[in-house]
Amino acid sequence: MTTIVDARGLTRHFRVRDGARRRTVRAVEQLDLTIAAGEAVGYIGANGAGKSTTIKLLVGILVPTDGQVTTCGLDPVRQRRHLARQVGVVFGQRSQLWWDLPVRESFDLLAAIHGLRRVDAAGRQAELFERLELGEFLATPVRQLSLGQRMRAEVAAALLHRPQLVILDEPTIGLDVLSKQRLREFLIEQRRQHGTTLVLTTHDMGDVERLCQRIVLVDHGRKRFDGTLHGLSRMVGVERVLVVDLAVPTADLVDLPDVRHLVSEADGLRQELAFDPDVTSAAAVLTAVSERAEVVDLAVREPEIEAVLRRLYAARRT
Repeated sequence: MTTIVDARGLTRHFRVRDGARRRTVRAVEQLDLTIAAGEAVGYIGANGAGKSTTIKLLVGILVPTDGQVTTCGLDPVRQRRHLARQVGVVFGQRSQLWWDLPVRESFDLLAAIHGLRRVDAAGRQAELFERLELGEFLATPVRQLSLGQRMRAEVAAALLHRPQLVILDEPTIGLDVLSKQRLREFLIEQRRQHGTTLVLTTHDMGDVERLCQRIVLVDHGRKRFDGTLHGLSRMVGVERVLVVDLAVPTADLVDLPDVRHLVSEADGLRQELAFDPDVTSAAAVLTAVSERAEVVDLAVREPEIEAVLRRLYAARRT
């Protein structure tokens, strides 16, 4: 499988002035990161964890203090111009659109910069304008757009040249619930149709849960976790929840082994039971429930990623 990102010992330090002295800030420290073609990776961490610095190293905006990295098979610093044709980036509040120009003209300029043929550019623009609902403000100068409108335009601009790698920093900021859902569906569709590799940095954990199969967690410049949400949950011991619908009203199931009763509804027709997946399984809990009452429906609810992160950071502070 093709490797899109290959970082080995990637390090970036900054010298900053602290009063009369200068000190070293270790923004990224000995980072090893490999991302295969077609993966969707949530790159997450607290503010100041090193996420933005890592992205700038991957695309050649910053030069590493130590270590090495290739992106799309290219050296990001020495081959930055070539890399720009393979990567699409949305950098938070930094726009790639021309502030005083209408949105459509920004897209025409970007198509020319990327060397797209006129017929290809027109077809791609039509697709993006329709899917991301940009038609109503194509004649509007970028500076007059709402935050949500601009973010949709920024995502479309990043995808205009069909890059191998798309890096999105807070892509759903300012969007309402429906617009968020449509953008998520569009990104999933783009990955399915074009095999696009996605790296997502965000504080909206709903984006991570719905768009990413893999999570990389960084803290103070170092990689602390690389795996699935379920694996992260297990690492910090966050409980899963079994929701059972019972045939008849049933007393609270408070004394099942290795289970914590959370809540009952409708006189016990629906009950929520928490359990530690390292201690027991959903199947074992269901068996124990079935010995007490007839189960007509069930669901297993994974822990919310916000709860996982809160517990992880709390554990690191102790």
